[in-house]
Amino acid sequence: MQDIIEAKYIEWTDGLTPEESTVNIFDKIRDIPYYVIAEHLDLEKGPSGMLKENKGSCTPKHYLLGMMYQRLGVDIRYHTYSFMWKDLDIEYSGVLKDLSERIPVTYHLACEAFLGERWVLLDATWDNGLAGTDFPVNENWDGKSDTILAIKSINDFIHEDAAKRDKEIKEKTAAYSLPEKLELSRFSGELNKWLDQIRKEK
Repeated sequence: MQDIIEAKYIEWTDGLTPEESTVNIFDKIRDIPYYVIAEHLDLEKGPSGMLKENKGSCTPKHYLLGMMYQRLGVDIRYHTYSFMWKDLDIEYSGVLKDLSERIPVTYHLACEAFLGERWVLLDATWDNGLAGTDFPVNENWDGKSDTILAIKSINDFIHEDAAKRDKEIKEKTAAYSLPEKLELSRFSGELNKWLDQIRKEK
């Protein structure tokens, strides 16, 4: 698992100052096309699987961001937000609108990094292939300001390390009923296809 993460870390920081590396790592992770892939939600396998496929959602993106920033010597904590997909300011196409109304509360992951003298919100969820659409893509991050949160939060929880976050979120998602799991899986598949279409049409 670590080989590809190590290779990407070297590639994304080679010849850069720590400050430049902070911005470049964020940009590279942000621009991995957003896809919900169940196998990538796991802390141990998700980040490397995402890098191999160049596809990933908020969870592996921010686990990877945390790993790389900690290597830079930046303190990180993980911020989980409960939200409803139907609450996003997005005009879903076709079946997605109906599905978004039926799926339960889900959980979004972002990071907070201690940069300068304060905690800064970092959200690398939406890739630049979605820029110019309804999705709030965090373009041109300056390396010190809070980014825009990708979703509309209901509640939030802070985790001091990734292992605790991984354990707690698995407990929460295990509580879904079978019909809820099936609806979530269908929504994710339809969302992935729709986002692909948006990128191709730009």
